[in-house]
Order: sequence, then C-alpha cells, then structure tokens
Amino acid sequence: MKTRISAVCGLVLALLGVVDGQAPQMQKPAPEVKRLHYFVGTWTAAYEIKPGPMGPGGKVKSVDQSRMMPGGFFLETRTEGGGAMGVVKSLAIMGYNAEEKVYTYDAFNSLGEADHFKGSVQGDTWTWNSEGMIAGKPTKLRFIAKEVSPTIYTMKFEMGTGDDWTTVMEGKATKKGTRTK
Repeated sequence: MKTRISAVCGLVLALLGVVDGQAPQMQKPAPEVKRLHYFVGTWTAAYEIKPGPMGPGGKVKSVDQSRMMPGGFFLETRTEGGGAMGVVKSLAIMGYNAEEKVYTYDAFNSLGEADHFKGSVQGDTWTWNSEGMIAGKPTKLRFIAKEVSPTIYTMKFEMGTGDDWTTVMEGKATKKGTRTK
C-alpha cells in the first residue's frame, strides 16, 4: 500500500513539475511583450472610413482604455466609439506567440464581428495581417500603425486582392493628457 501511495504521489509531483523538492518556475512573458507597453493608457482616436464595401464611410471617434492584464502576457483594450456606424464597443487582446514569432490581435465588438490578426513590428511600424470574406469574396486585410511619438500614432486599414491594396480607413490616435498641434 505504501508503495502505491508513493508511486501516486511521485506521479502527481511529476505532473505538477515539482522535481527534487523545487517548485516549477513560473512562465514569464516573452521579451517581445514589452513592445506592447507602448499602447498602455487612454487614447483618443479620430479616423475616416472611406466609402466602399464596408459601407458609406464617414468620420469616427473613439476612446481606447488599454492596460496589461495580470501576469503581463497580454494587453487588453476596451474601446467605445461612434460615428458613421453608430455606437460601437469592443474588446481586443494583443499578445505575442513565441512559437510562431508573431504578435496576435483578437477583437470582438458590439456589431457581432470577430477579428483575428497576426502581426510584426519593424522599428516604429506595426503591421497586422488577416484574411476574411468581404461581400462573399476572399480578401486580405492589413492594419498599419506608425508610432509618430510616445503619445501619437497614425493608422491605416487596407483591403486587398492579389498585390493590389485599397485604403479603407485612415486616422490618428493621441494618448490622453497630451496635446497636438
């Protein structure tokens, strides 16, 4: 009986990662996650949606509240905005997939839309890519954000087929508490 209990205890400890009486090391965020800290804070955004497959277009304003989630692995952003489409609320989670070596962006909004992008950052420019169906046709999607300063970034959303890209949205975001000319 003691042998069976010892074997079970040994198996449980092995499954929990305890070896030689030492507790398992807690996983830490990949170093690339630190780059997401740029977006922490409250941002106000103003952008224009161009008329096209997404609708008639128009001006939109929004406020993003972004913070690192407990543990420091993911950035959570809650957005509320309004304009041409009425009021829209969304939740977005950004992280880093160390196995694929890509940033991840998953968002869900009050219009019933779910977005899933993979991205990279080169210098001051973030590029996020995805694919979706627009008007029943497979379409490539690309969102580009350029860090102009620690408190301002510009953004552009494009749709494409083949090598051709069409800009469907452009704008700028400013971190709360800062002024722009």
